Amino acid sequence: MKWVTLWPMHAKPVPSSAPPAASSFARVSLAIYTLLIVYASWYPFSGWRDMGIKPFDYLWARLPYYWTGFDVWTNIAGYAPLGLLLVLSMYPRLRARWAIVPAIAAGVLLSACMEAGQTYLPTRVPSNLDLLTNSAGVTLGALLGAACSRYFLRESRLLLLRQRWFSGEASRGLVVAGLWPLALIYPQNHLFGLGHLVPPLSGFFSDLLDTPIDLSTAWLNNAQLSAEQYWLADIIVSACGLTGASLLALLLMRRQAPRRRLVGLYLLACIATKSLACALFFAPQNAFVWISPSAVGGIMLGAMMVAGLSWAPPIAQRRVAALALILSLVVTNVVPVNPYYISTLETWVQGKFLNFDGAAQFLSVLWPFLAIWFLYHPVHRKQR
Repeated sequence: MKWVTLWPMHAKPVPSSAPPAASSFARVSLAIYTLLIVYASWYPFSGWRDMGIKPFDYLWARLPYYWTGFDVWTNIAGYAPLGLLLVLSMYPRLRARWAIVPAIAAGVLLSACMEAGQTYLPTRVPSNLDLLTNSAGVTLGALLGAACSRYFLRESRLLLLRQRWFSGEASRGLVVAGLWPLALIYPQNHLFGLGHLVPPLSGFFSDLLDTPIDLSTAWLNNAQLSAEQYWLADIIVSACGLTGASLLALLLMRRQAPRRRLVGLYLLACIATKSLACALFFAPQNAFVWISPSAVGGIMLGAMMVAGLSWAPPIAQRRVAALALILSLVVTNVVPVNPYYISTLETWVQGKFLNFDGAAQFLSVLWPFLAIWFLYHPVHRKQR
């Protein structure tokens, strides 16, 4: 009597231990975070000139006489994530303690170059104290990354949950989706009106041609919209922005994940982040100043669109998300700036948050393009 195996002839045995894989999430996060550091360090990117000082003379200068604890802790907190991401990004080529020294060296080199570049900016002052505190932040982050790498990369319950709820190719999308709440921190003309290119481009051409240029009035020929037209534009931008970001998050999840609850928590986190930013930047009583009838209408319309499209196939969700973000970009950059938004910015005193505000503005402009890049990335063909 012969025993017949039920194992399919075409199936291949699964290896007991798969080789360690690099973290796309850590590497994409590192690239974006490095861009934010560069932008924050050289913000506002205007008035570049040679002061007759060598770029690295600050290294041998005396320590600044005036400094505050806020500046020290801000520099440490700003560079600590860089050190952590550097260590996680080197896995599996360099593991744990072997990645600490290269991560610290890379972070210190980046900080030294950022301070040297500030030599040519009249609004910034290079400082060896900043270099020391930035280096301390990188060191702290690298040590933390080495201590926690096994829990983030190999044996983490969070990693198991990510594999259970999200697709294997979702790392890039998770980075993009995680940046959306942070991109909403900077005050916008519309609630979810990210990607507003007109102000930075107007400033760039004004500095280049040494004359004030306002692109919005140039291509709109000083057109003035009525209150109803501003209201309609706000609804369109808010609804499209919410729809695009929510569908992008849905695309990352597997069918067995609690998809609707996760998207609901995602939107609540965005609203909480927006309210906290308004309270910190303006005043605590202005935490919910962003709520307006048009914003509420846009949220309701976007929520209905997401609820209906949550049952659609992934390819339809991806196309609708990209179209919604493109439409939001077009309306945001074509419609003149709301006078209420201009008066709001006039009351905003940036103060000590100048570097942070520059990075937040850069992220608010960059995010829609990152999202559209991901939605058209070839990784979706692999999933299909």
